[in-house]
Amino acid sequence: MTRFTVEIDEIRSLEEALHRPEVRRSRQAVQELLAEGFVEFGSSGAVYERDEVIDLLAQEQDSNDDSELNAFDYSLTFISDGAVLLTYRTRRTERQGREWHALRSSIWKHTGARWQMVFHQGTITKPPV
Repeated sequence: MTRFTVEIDEIRSLEEALHRPEVRRSRQAVQELLAEGFVEFGSSGAVYERDEVIDLLAQEQDSNDDSELNAFDYSLTFISDGAVLLTYRTRRTERQGREWHALRSSIWKHTGARWQMVFHQGTITKPPV
């Protein structure tokens, strides 16, 4: 197998696409980004499978856009040929001023045609010091 060359900016861009409402609500865009067999461990503790995530995101309403998401402290680790682990932190600020912090991790795999996410986990945490 050939070693894939990937830059953190490429994977970060794919990850951040899933943060944007216009991508999240596009069934086709999300299907292209999430691999068959995708699983998410949500920050709520719930486990979501690919089709469920696609359905939930397609149904998101504008009312979910009343907060701002900031992502930072990205790190990329190669875990095998054609697979990488992206870790980062997020801060979601609601209009009322309340903040939510999370540690996030995603595994991206190159399918031969493109990079797709196979796993994601969000864990609620305290703000970084």
